[in-house]
Amino acid sequence: MQEIIKTDNLVKLYVMGVEELYALKGITMSITKNEYVAIMGPSGSGKSTLMNIIGCLDVPTSGYYELNGNNVSEMDDNELAAIRNREIGFVFQTFNLLPRSNALHNVELPLIYSGMSRHERLELAEQALDQVGLKDRMLHKPNELSGGQRQRVAIARALVNKPSIILADEPTGNLDSRTGDEIMQLFDELHSKGNTIILVTHEDFIAEHAERVIRLKDGMIEFDKVVRPPKNIIINEIQA
Repeated sequence: MQEIIKTDNLVKLYVMGVEELYALKGITMSITKNEYVAIMGPSGSGKSTLMNIIGCLDVPTSGYYELNGNNVSEMDDNELAAIRNREIGFVFQTFNLLPRSNALHNVELPLIYSGMSRHERLELAEQALDQVGLKDRMLHKPNELSGGQRQRVAIARALVNKPSIILADEPTGNLDSRTGDEIMQLFDELHSKGNTIILVTHEDFIAEHAERVIRLKDGMIEFDKVVRPPKNIIINEIQA
């Protein structure tokens, strides 16, 4: 299987005055195309730091990180921004939508810097909203949508540039349990269509949707195991 993510001995050191804090202490792992992985751990375990590095929001102090064949470890800010926009679809707990823009505009945002024409951007954004069941709400602004609908808009935005991975940080954290279940069912459906999904969560019931769990403790991998066999993947609609 093709490796989308490969890390070797990732270390992240924060220096605060005379104090040194190691958030990551040598993380080595790989994630292959179409995997469904949950990264777990208590507060202070390093999972947020690892997510930031995987998401090209930060770089390690030392070690190696490769994303879809690109060495990310030593990229500058401009290079990180470019690969982040091209390779990663983010889904955040707080949705991160522009409040004065409708759903269609929020979804097209990742495509604006690609040089694509406005017509093409809007067409792809409409298709992404259709994939998450919100085509009929595409002209509504976030305050006209429910929490679950806003998260679906955020997921459509993550899908629109056909990224290598969808990286979801506590994606149901601001939703009630029923709506959270619906969002997780949507992730299951997207995975079944070929997307590589990485969930960052501290909730066991969220991690149960994944096929593999990587648990961190004190900046190190406590365990990394397959918790259920992969589902049959349909590779004919969405390629990540």
